[in-house]
Amino acid sequence: MLEIETIADLPKHIGQKLGSSDWLVVDQTMIDQFAEATGDHQWIHVDVERAKKEMPGGKTIAHGYLTLSLLPKLNHGIWKVKQRSRGVNYGSNKVRFTAPVPAGSRIRGHLTLKALEPIQGGARVTMEATVEVEGSDRPALVAETLSLVYE
Repeated sequence: MLEIETIADLPKHIGQKLGSSDWLVVDQTMIDQFAEATGDHQWIHVDVERAKKEMPGGKTIAHGYLTLSLLPKLNHGIWKVKQRSRGVNYGSNKVRFTAPVPAGSRIRGHLTLKALEPIQGGARVTMEATVEVEGSDRPALVAETLSLVYE
């Protein structure tokens, strides 16, 4: 966990990898719960028996948006600004789902600080976030994300 004292200390980290998260298992229960929450019940995500026959690797795969939605959980263990009042997700400039996350896979996040822009009372932080799938050569997700951090 990289602990940065204040927002004023962030500029020295621009261009640097901030760290990596702990591993997280994306199991079928998590995939099924995401399908229920979003209404996305496409068989490649929820039909375990069909996936055994028709999917490469014989497993269902996580929704891309499930992987994206796990970024806050993964990022929480990578870095924090100790002296801040709050942080807010601001959006994404670019998101790409570059490889599948098979059910039962372990994933972890990696963050690099790309840019920092002052805003009233804080800073807009631009990160490059990647999600690694254990044993895969390609990341499952590459995203440029934005957040607002307030003093």
